[in-house]
Amino acid sequence: MIRRHLGLSLSLSLITGLLLPIFISTPVAQADEKELIKCRAMKSIAQAPKKVDPPTVLLKRGPRFITLQTNCGKIEIKAFFKDAPVTLTVLSTLMNAGYYNRTICHRLTTDGIYVVQCGDPTATGMGDPGFRYKDENLPEAEEENYPRGTVAMANSGSPGTNGSQFFLVYDDTTLGPNYTIWGEITSGIEILEYIAKAGVRGGGADGTPIRNLVIKRVVTR
Repeated sequence: MIRRHLGLSLSLSLITGLLLPIFISTPVAQADEKELIKCRAMKSIAQAPKKVDPPTVLLKRGPRFITLQTNCGKIEIKAFFKDAPVTLTVLSTLMNAGYYNRTICHRLTTDGIYVVQCGDPTATGMGDPGFRYKDENLPEAEEENYPRGTVAMANSGSPGTNGSQFFLVYDDTTLGPNYTIWGEITSGIEILEYIAKAGVRGGGADGTPIRNLVIKRVVTR
């Protein structure tokens, strides 16, 4: 399960791996990477989740695009409101209330499953807004059913346990069809690849990323 961490019902090579674009190993390529991704040092400490009341009605018009403004640059996401209206109504409520401001993406997986997980103010993988809601737009049970660029909800492994945590897929990944897909990354995926390239603290394949990725704020439009 991708725990509240991806709540992934992971078979446990579940959240791991990373196939980065292949950079020619020359000093020039390395310099180019450094120029492309510049992460600003930013303090972001674990915090209690902000109190936000759950929405009581669905948005008539949901966001078309969501921008994660991070310390490493912008990650642009095309939102699938028609396919996941409940999820995006809840996320819009949280985003507009500043729930995600100055929160760290607490989890990286680099073997078999290739995701960066965000959305937990406590940075423990256990934080949530205090309410749950149903699954939507689940994929088929097939290979690479969460392709590169997918954005989906993490959960506890049981149906209807969505909260605030979500994961960003930086390389084609196969998971149980249990995680609501609500968007697709249209730009900024190289930021996730850069985070993944440095690996996990302690040298494992699932845990806190060595390179910090902090969501400064979220903009919807």
